Amino acid sequence: MKQVKTIYSPPQGHWVGNGFPVRSLLSYNRMGAENISPFLLLDYAGPATFSRGHERRGVGPHPHRGFETVTMVYAGELEHRDSSGAGGFIGAGDVQWMTAGAGIVHEEFHSSAFTEQGGTLEMVQLWVNLPAQHKSTPAAYQTLLHDEIPVVSLAGQSAQLRVIAGDFQGHRGPAKTFTPINVWDLFIQPGTHIELDVPEGHTALIVALKGTIQINGADVLRDAELASLERSGSGLTLEANNEAHVLLRSGEPIDEPVVGQGPFVMTSHREIQQAISDFQGGKFGELRH
Repeated sequence: MKQVKTIYSPPQGHWVGNGFPVRSLLSYNRMGAENISPFLLLDYAGPATFSRGHERRGVGPHPHRGFETVTMVYAGELEHRDSSGAGGFIGAGDVQWMTAGAGIVHEEFHSSAFTEQGGTLEMVQLWVNLPAQHKSTPAAYQTLLHDEIPVVSLAGQSAQLRVIAGDFQGHRGPAKTFTPINVWDLFIQPGTHIELDVPEGHTALIVALKGTIQINGADVLRDAELASLERSGSGLTLEANNEAHVLLRSGEPIDEPVVGQGPFVMTSHREIQQAISDFQGGKFGELRH
């Protein structure tokens, strides 16, 4: 059984652009890259209520290199554009999986419709590291719509697990990944007890986005708290004390140096300086109007 190693309380929030009030529940700078590999960061935005408006809310054009961003929307609607020519809208239940790879410039804003109507925004953005051999892969974009994501019922329909990436009981998630990764989104009814099998040797991280859960009959996780589990063992149990929304990620660690600076994550300081130079030289492309 995978035992809980550390429980992290949510840090103080901050704004990303003018559209995303976030708490960084996971950060390689704070927790140590070797402890959470292959994951780098997890920002939880909201739930936050926005009034009706006309001004664009979000984050303007900015670069990335060396990793992937995974954006999961639970409420609200986002519009994305990037220098690969990809773009589009994602709403509740949808996921966008962007591979920055060798370099990309992108922007993320609330959609015009959501801005005009106002409402609740809730989303998660996860950063996933790329191994050195894939950091120069061409930039790419995957739109994973709600209807394309398998849903597995557990405990007699009292829990549902969405397989965004990886495998669960033979159900494959639609996301294409460079290393073995599971991203599971769980919705659990009060009093429900479920058993999950997580691969031996994987880094495993559990976030309680909503509600209170008990892990392995012992450790309790509350709203926006994150648990890091030992890599040894494979099974774990979750029990919801009330209606709970849980995000579980596991992945095969990448045993390589991690050197990050802002929007770039590479394996050496020299590569970071090259990324800055390449971006300033226009090698990441530009957004098309």
